[in-house]
Amino acid sequence: MPKPMHRSRSFRRLARVTPKGRRVIHYERKKGKLPHCALCRKELNGISIKRNAKGRTLKSNARIFSGVLCAACASRIITVASRIENGEMKLNDISINQRTYVLQMISH
Repeated sequence: MPKPMHRSRSFRRLARVTPKGRRVIHYERKKGKLPHCALCRKELNGISIKRNAKGRTLKSNARIFSGVLCAACASRIITVASRIENGEMKLNDISINQRTYVLQMISH
């Protein structure tokens, strides 16, 4: 019977054959998935998923909405927020999923 820590699905099971010919199961942690943009679901660039990366600056970029939105969506949110602040657009003119980020940008 495997150890209790190996019974969960956070470890992947690797079937291996030893030099003696025995079939054994090795356990290793699953590799993390790449982060995605919250709006367009595109994979984010410049973000490390290494487990041994120390500190936030080594894991993500140092700009607004980094690690959450891709560069294209972040620039779109910034322009929409500035248009709303200047009175060129209204908050009701944008989609609901963009509103939370625009409100964050306005209050920032």
